[in-house]
Order: sequence, then structure tokens, then C-alpha cells
Amino acid sequence: MADIDSLFKKPALPGSSSSPSHSSSSSTSNSSKKRKLVPSHDPVAAYKSARIDSTGSKAAHAADAPDDDDSAAAGPSSLPSDFFDAPAEDEEGGRFFGGGVSERQAEILDFMDEHEKEIVAEPETINAAWLRKKALGFEKSINKNAELRGKFEDEPHKFMASEEDLDTEIKAFSILSEHPELFEEFRKLGSLGSLVKLLAHENTDIATDVVEVISELTDDEVEAEPEQWNALVDGMVEESLLEMLSQNLSRLNEGNESDRTGVYHTLSVFENLASQPSLAETMVKETDLFPWLLKRIQIRESPLSQNKQYAAELLAILLQTSQANRKRITELDAVDLFLQLLSPYRKRDPVKGGDEEEFVENIFDCITCVVDESEGKQKFVEAEGVELALIMLREGKMSKARALRLLDHAVSSVQDVSVAIQVVEAAGLKTLFGMFMKKQDSRTTEHLLGIFASLLRLLPSDSAPRIRTLGKFVENDYAKIVRLLQIRHDYATRLGKVEKEIDEQKKGASKEDREEMEEEWLSKRLDAGLFGIQMIDLILAWLCAEDDGAKKAIEGLLEKQELGMQSIRKTLQESIALMGDDDLDADQIETKDMLTALIDYV
Repeated sequence: MADIDSLFKKPALPGSSSSPSHSSSSSTSNSSKKRKLVPSHDPVAAYKSARIDSTGSKAAHAADAPDDDDSAAAGPSSLPSDFFDAPAEDEEGGRFFGGGVSERQAEILDFMDEHEKEIVAEPETINAAWLRKKALGFEKSINKNAELRGKFEDEPHKFMASEEDLDTEIKAFSILSEHPELFEEFRKLGSLGSLVKLLAHENTDIATDVVEVISELTDDEVEAEPEQWNALVDGMVEESLLEMLSQNLSRLNEGNESDRTGVYHTLSVFENLASQPSLAETMVKETDLFPWLLKRIQIRESPLSQNKQYAAELLAILLQTSQANRKRITELDAVDLFLQLLSPYRKRDPVKGGDEEEFVENIFDCITCVVDESEGKQKFVEAEGVELALIMLREGKMSKARALRLLDHAVSSVQDVSVAIQVVEAAGLKTLFGMFMKKQDSRTTEHLLGIFASLLRLLPSDSAPRIRTLGKFVENDYAKIVRLLQIRHDYATRLGKVEKEIDEQKKGASKEDREEMEEEWLSKRLDAGLFGIQMIDLILAWLCAEDDGAKKAIEGLLEKQELGMQSIRKTLQESIALMGDDDLDADQIETKDMLTALIDYV
């Protein structure tokens, strides 16, 4: 799953674009294995029946028995032990062996034995002709089953055989996952539409098999060209695939193992299709998928099931993919539900490495996506989400880092200042600055810096929350500012090493190579510490603009590092340049204006 921070928080690279991208492998249907025809009479077996056993004795047959019942009494009581042994060399010069099989015949039989072991079924050729043949058989099976079901509605035993035949025909199409070049033909033949229509079959086992085949055909591991994938998906969507999948979920009973499997594969199909943002929005807008998913993640289970975890994962994917989906789920009061589901983990951790841990992470991802929208921020404040996140920061374990990321997203953006105000009023400054003054990993530090930068940007001028925030930076002889400059120095050291490597690469690169590598080099710089420096310098610029004492302290600390205020100015100017001038939204335009204004204070 894509990292939410990379989707919403990291600065966008100039000229970059993103494209949509789960996870079961495709499987081959058993019907693709050609079955050998077993002959009614085996000539080789006839020859073998005359062969001698390991002692050289001929196998006994009823035809060898004498007709005269008294012949046994007339003979000797026992035969000599070597009676059936062939002589070392008979009169015919070894022409016949014991048992009546010549040496040449024995060689032939031995050859046939070896050849029989080497015979294997030739693989069936999967091409358009094969598909047309399968399509014809498939349609016949559908019609036969429908006819028998209508004729013997109250006598299931009379149509069950036709249902088994139909099931076999359905599973045969899974082999197409290895032959995406046939997707277009599959659609033209009408078999794709017929397959989708079977989702409404009275027998849920048939519907489940259909879903499993569709899941295999749409899996991201299928090596299909875009036009091939589109031919398949568009053909199914035209046949109301999304609506039928959603309706099918409501009639499946997860208490039944087959239906439970059907639910899993249905969620898999939705996940596969959600790789296209337009489809991700359509499946939410035109079906009851969101209400079903929200209901499913509320069901109490112990241990937590795979389907419940998958429902949460699909929710997270759909919310990351589309802004419209995030707004839609806010209307369903999902924020309060997400907080209720996370509340038990404010002090305790889920079982590590299991479905429960993944479930919790996915719910955190869901609510983190939602609070990026202004509607979500308001619901977050109303449902006391800020208070819960702060409790997790103070008392949580596994939840601590995720709660901090959640707050970072919730407080950001100029769309709504309610979260920023609530963080201060809920006594969040003490908790946040307490964490900041301790050594933290890079990701935690970045989230803390992001929150501080948002507070300074969003809190109303001369308001009590803003004054309290500024007071935290200047208290204890500017201890927080000292800490900021220490962290900046560490970032600058790491960044300097990476920039030296980049400079070496630039020396031997042509103009074309430099243009191609520009985005990669920028990404390396951001990861090495540039992003952290940008956040710190933004905070320092705000402090310089707000408090003369803080500005003097910053100037003195920079001089000790043999730097000056021009280093902050340079960072702000680079941040503006990286934003570019094209396709900026209202938030980005305001950010650019803010950075331009702050340059005058440093």
C-alpha cells in the first residue's frame, strides 16, 4: 500500500506525475490440462500377459489347464524344481525362451514399456479457436442449466449435474489470465458478459466461482497491455459488474466457508479495479460498497478475521485514491466510527504480525486520509479526535507514531484552523514539545516540525493559542530554538554528503542526462535532510517575524555554525522555486505568497 505521507505530505517534484498501480497470484485452471483417452482394449497389455515372471515361469491361465480332470492323478506327485527352466542352449540355438516369447519379442516389449513411460499429454493450445470452442460450450451449459432449473425447480437432484458442468466451464476461463491477448476476443464473443451475469445465479457457489475467475483475470500480476486490460474491465463494467458485485456481497453468509471465500474474492476484485481512480470513484458513487464496508469493520470478532482486515484495507485504498471518496465517507459519519475502532488501542497494542495489527494500521490510514479534507477536520474535532490522539502520544505504544502522523495531517492546510486551535486548547503543546526535546527518529521529528509549522501558520494573530505557542519557543532561554538549530545542523551534515555525491555525478553527465536525473537528485536531497531543513527554516522565519528576541537568538546560533540569515532566505527561495508556477491550487498559491512575505523578515 502506498505511504500516505508520500501521497499528501512530501513536496511534489516539478513535472512529476503519478499513476495508479494487490496481491494474489494467478492460478491455472485444472481444465487446461488435457486428459488422456483410456482405450477400451490395450494391445500392450495383451502382449504383457504372455510374459514370464521374474523366475522365468509362465503366468498361469485357465486355458492352460488340461481338459481331463484325471490327468493330474496320472502325473507325478511333484515336478522337478528346474522343470520350467530353459536350457542354457536348446536345439533351436536359443530361438525360444521359457514362456514362448522370442528374444526379439522381448526386446519389443521392453521398448514399448520404456516408450509408454515417456508418453505425456501434449499441452492444449490456448488461442482464439480454443476460446471460441470454450465459449460455445459455456453458453450451452448456461442454457441447459437454466432450462433444467426452470423445469425441475423443486427437484434439485435433476439439475445438479448441469450445475457441476457449468461450474467446470466457468473455471476453465481462469487460464485466460495467462493469455491477456484473448481478452478482446473474450468480450466480442459475449462470454465475458455471460460470465458477469452469472453473479446473479441462484446458487451462490456458482457466483463465488465467477468472482474468483474475475479476480484472477484482473489481478495486477496479469501481464496485460493497457488496451487489453481496458477491453476486459470496460466489458465487465458495461454489464453492471460493480453493482452486481455489491449486491452479491449482501447475500453471502460468512458463516459458510464457501461464501466467506466469495466475500474475500469480491473484495479482491474491487481492489484490482480501484487501481483506476475513475473506477474507484464510480464503485463508491454507484454502489452500496461504502456502507457495506463500514458495517463489516464494526463486527466484533475474536480472533479478527482476514475478511474484516481486508475490508479495512480496501477502505484505505479507496480513500487514498480519490478526494470525492474522502468527502463521501465523511457524510456517512465514518470519522466517529474510525475513532471508536481505534480507541481500544490508546494503551494496548494489537497482536504483532497478525491481521489485527494490519487492521489497526488500515483504520489509521483511513482516518488520516479523511482529515486531509476540511469536512474531515471538522468531524475530527467534533468527535474529540484531537484528544484521543494526544492520549495515544502520552500513553500509547504502537499507536503513538500513527497518532502523531494523524495530528500532522489533521492540523495542516489553510482550509480549516479548528484542529490547530483544539490542539492548543486540549493541552497538546506540552505533549508535543516534550517529545520534541527528546531524541526521536527522523520520521517522528518531521511530523513534529510539520505540526509546529502549521500552528504558526494557521493560529489567528494575537489569539491566545498563538501567544501560548510562541511562548513555548522562547521559554527557558530559547531552549526550543536551540534544539531546532541542532536538528538543522544534523540535517545539513547529511545533506552535504549527498550533495557532494550528486556534484560528482553531474561532472560526467551530459545535458540530457542531467535533465533526466534532476528529479531523482531532488528526491535524494529531500530524503537526506532538505525536507527537514525546509520545515525548520519556515519555523525560524515565522519566529523572526513574530519576536525580536527570538530573531536575535537565531542570528547568534547561526553564527556559531558559521552561517547567517541568508541560509534561511536561500531555503525559502528554493522552496518557492520548487513549487513552480503551473497547476497550483488555492492552498499552494497561499503557501507561495506566505513564503515570499517571510523572506522579508530574514
